Amino acid sequence: MTRLPRPSLRSQRRLTGAMQVLLVGIVAYGFLAGEQKAISNGIIGFLVTLIPAASEHRYDLPLDPWLALWITSAVFLHTVGSAGFYARIEWWDHVTHSLSASVVAAAGYTALRGVDLHSDGIRIPSRFAFIFIVVVVLAFGVLWELFEFGLDIIATETGIDMPLAQHGLEDTISDLTYNTVGAVLVGLFGQAHLSGLAERVRDQLLARTQG
Repeated sequence: MTRLPRPSLRSQRRLTGAMQVLLVGIVAYGFLAGEQKAISNGIIGFLVTLIPAASEHRYDLPLDPWLALWITSAVFLHTVGSAGFYARIEWWDHVTHSLSASVVAAAGYTALRGVDLHSDGIRIPSRFAFIFIVVVVLAFGVLWELFEFGLDIIATETGIDMPLAQHGLEDTISDLTYNTVGAVLVGLFGQAHLSGLAERVRDQLLARTQG
């Protein structure tokens, strides 16, 4: 099977830095244009892009360059979408939901696999891991839609423009569908690529238990 070329750490940092600069630009645009969604989503997105570096310095969990770029790309595309692409490009929302769901799936699998490797009394078959990934993403997706529904209620009652909003039942079902697509892709193809990160999580659990 043909493997994707692995980016160097320098290339990953350059791409991440470029996206961070654009996120700052979106925040600046939000202030100039009075677009509250661009401001809030841009700031949140920028903070999320700092997670890979923080995990390395704070918890000694250096991420593979692909994984760090994966996380950064997910929040970047969502922020760009909130700045106008969601309304202009019909399929943009589908891409961002699939990509964001794949990040949630990766986090869920990494935690599960880390526990599996850490405990000799626990053995988690790959088939169960696949089901676990899908269930975690579906549950997270439902909670997210409820969160957006709550923001809609607050926006209606207060008149405040919220950074997130729902656009009807059809949009909600579409979001959950593409969330599932992202989860299935990680379940089918992502487990092998996440094994190294899971082993580092196991090592951290061992170090903390023994310490």
